[in-house]
Amino acid sequence: MSSIIDPSGMLMQMNAMKLQANQGLSTIPNVANAVSSTKGGDFGAVFKEAMETVNNMQVESADLKTRYDLGDRSISLSDVMISSQKAGLAMEATVQVRNKLVEAYKTVMQMQI
Repeated sequence: MSSIIDPSGMLMQMNAMKLQANQGLSTIPNVANAVSSTKGGDFGAVFKEAMETVNNMQVESADLKTRYDLGDRSISLSDVMISSQKAGLAMEATVQVRNKLVEAYKTVMQMQI
């Protein structure tokens, strides 16, 4: 029971997925912009909002994966992969921001008064 793979159909699918991915990248939240856009606002509140956004993206990605695994036909594999990549990029950006904050804290703590 072997199936024949249509290369032109696969190429069309890959191009469609590439377009979706390029469109999806513009919706990834930018934590640095969120922090810099507050004029005298509470940094803790902005950081908490950014964390909630990243968490929501990861929960949505996990939900899409589960629905796809359970056979929901309204979810395509490309939707699952794009959502997963968005959540991964958002988490990676969050870790980088955290690392920079820890580095800045260490630098301030080592300063002589």
